[in-house]
Amino acid sequence: MTAPLALTVGEPAGIGGEIALQAWLRRNEAAVPPFFVIDDPARLERLAAALGWPVKVARIGSPEAAGSAFAGALPVLAQEFPVPVVAGHPDPANAAAVIAAITTAVTLATARRAAAIVTNPIQKETLYAAGFPHPGHTEFLGALAGGAQAVMMLVCPSLRVVPVTVHVPLAAALAALTTAAIVGVGRIAAAALERDFGIARPRLAVAGLNPHAGEHGTMGREEITTIAPAVAALRAEGIDATGPFPPDTMFHAAARARYDAALCMYHDQALIPLKTIDFDGGVNVTLGLPFVRTSPDHGTACDIAGRGSANPASLIAALALAARMAARRAAATVGA
Repeated sequence: MTAPLALTVGEPAGIGGEIALQAWLRRNEAAVPPFFVIDDPARLERLAAALGWPVKVARIGSPEAAGSAFAGALPVLAQEFPVPVVAGHPDPANAAAVIAAITTAVTLATARRAAAIVTNPIQKETLYAAGFPHPGHTEFLGALAGGAQAVMMLVCPSLRVVPVTVHVPLAAALAALTTAAIVGVGRIAAAALERDFGIARPRLAVAGLNPHAGEHGTMGREEITTIAPAVAALRAEGIDATGPFPPDTMFHAAARARYDAALCMYHDQALIPLKTIDFDGGVNVTLGLPFVRTSPDHGTACDIAGRGSANPASLIAALALAARMAARRAAATVGA
């Protein structure tokens, strides 16, 4: 990996700034790969000073300057905010700057001036108030990538989960759950496991929707009418997919050893087990994009912002995973 990682500001009133500072402070002990932050340099300097952290901020004019600066200072590519940032109090007036930081990161990654994108959490409600039309980061990145089908994967060392439906109400998720949707997400997940995670023949375990996976149609028929046909279609394409399995028996240790990723039917079915297993170290990965994107698997935590108590473990894991994925893609490009 020759280019640095681009880390976006996320919600500036949340904990993104302080976990970025902590990730840089732990760069040696945690082997954090070189990154630069798209943020307001003066804001980060004030934040570090307020928390008493010995972080020197280096204002850079381009990503290319980040590598040489990283050892001695946190490189920051300037993104100004129109109104002052107050910890714990998101302001829709700053929403355009938050969005601009994401757009800048995508532009740099597309031009290969950034090896990958790591995004700090955004406050969706604040962006919606400013007219943001996308359900979340995943969908916005898909739009920036020219309408690519972006798929969410959550990763920790002992589990990978992929929800078929994501940021929609549960009733809408059920309505959107089709055989074609499951097949499409499964296809993208299998390709990403091979390309970005180095798994030669990925194994997908497909969850059922209803209790006991419908118990032969007595507790719901979606497994028979929708999910099983999707599993069959994936297998017909040469993908090692199995299921549908009862969701309540898929996530204990012995079950997890039998697959490389669990394909889940809705958001919480995927995220609850992963966050239970590794709340601090989970990473959000967006599959199906022409660039690598990861993110901490937590929110903006505005209730504790500015205190210096936020745990940077998930961000550090997201940076490390982004670097590994980017290196695999780069090696594949060289070998092609």
